[in-house]
Amino acid sequence: MGRERYVVDTVVLEGRSARDVARASGVSKSWICKLVARYHEGGYPALEPRSKRPQSCPHQVSSPTQEAIVQLRHDLDAAGLDCGPHTIAYHLGLTCKDVPSVATIWRILCRHGLITPQPHKRPRSSYIRFQAELPNEMWQTDVTHWPLADGSHAEILNFIDDHSRLCPASTAFPVVKSVDVVQTFYAASENYGFPASLLSDNGAVFTAKYRNGKVLLESELETLGIPFKHSTPYHPQTCGKVERFHQTVKKFLAKQPPAQSLTHLQLQLDTFRAYYNQQRPHRALGKRTPLQAWGARIKAQPSAPTPATHFRVRHDRIDVHGTVTLRYLTRLYHIGVGRAFKRQPVHLLVAGRHIRIIHEDGYLIRELTLDPARNYQPLRTPKVVHDVVRQVATMS
Repeated sequence: MGRERYVVDTVVLEGRSARDVARASGVSKSWICKLVARYHEGGYPALEPRSKRPQSCPHQVSSPTQEAIVQLRHDLDAAGLDCGPHTIAYHLGLTCKDVPSVATIWRILCRHGLITPQPHKRPRSSYIRFQAELPNEMWQTDVTHWPLADGSHAEILNFIDDHSRLCPASTAFPVVKSVDVVQTFYAASENYGFPASLLSDNGAVFTAKYRNGKVLLESELETLGIPFKHSTPYHPQTCGKVERFHQTVKKFLAKQPPAQSLTHLQLQLDTFRAYYNQQRPHRALGKRTPLQAWGARIKAQPSAPTPATHFRVRHDRIDVHGTVTLRYLTRLYHIGVGRAFKRQPVHLLVAGRHIRIIHEDGYLIRELTLDPARNYQPLRTPKVVHDVVRQVATMS
């Protein structure tokens, strides 16, 4: 207030004109006149800076609407559902005609202390984002963990449509196995059709490529003509949509009573999946629900199935019982060779279900077509191989 008081004292006490004081001080004459008038009305305290906030704001959001926004925030958060400004605007539009903008809702939440500051993150422009053009063009799948009330852990297998974010399946298991993945995939496909491709990480239930093998899901997808894609190791951003869905599911489950059993957990997952697919507006879909986005366009379909044969070579040693083991589609099979070859090193040439067992010296010991219905493949030795077996037995 120092400058204002100096100007007023110069005009009032010294009797100088407002024009001369304005010219000497480098300020406007009208400002000096306003200061003098305020001094005559209230003395020196009236010279304090005044707020420029308007006394009224015709377009200000009404108090009932602000209360409804805050209440929606608390209700959605208590239910473990998304409670951001976009979601609040969507739910508010179901009951109100004049809905504030998303930015206005965000400011109202900030004024009430309901917005948690986020740490600095990489700009969105730095991410390489992709999205399928059509529903069922590509599904993403992954497994996540969730604790039960008794302290044990369950595993949740989720499938997400890359285009519409629709969740075809969200199923709980004690431990997800390869057969569980295939059964869940077929159950989801019965309701929504087969996808044109599938994307997952490098989990053991999804692929055995790094083990030079093949799991059941890979074999089934080859039969159906569905390409199977895998993310780069230690790069979960490739499967970002299903990874983000894990976070959304867990936020909902954290607000529910702890699941007492696997059946209880599955009931909670079914409840959330129905809400997520049919009621929850998705920001990336223009505030449409996943089911609306999935049904809005034509569905992609798998290409014609092409027969594919998986080739591999195994180096093993025959056990003391005259058998050698081989894993096919996650199942372990025992192949009889004969006690005459016990502890002998062999090579297994595998082409699908066709198997040839070759001795280290290069001669063929046994050739067979694997019978998936039998754990033990009985020894049926051809006459030529029988002669070799007899020679080896004679030499030993």
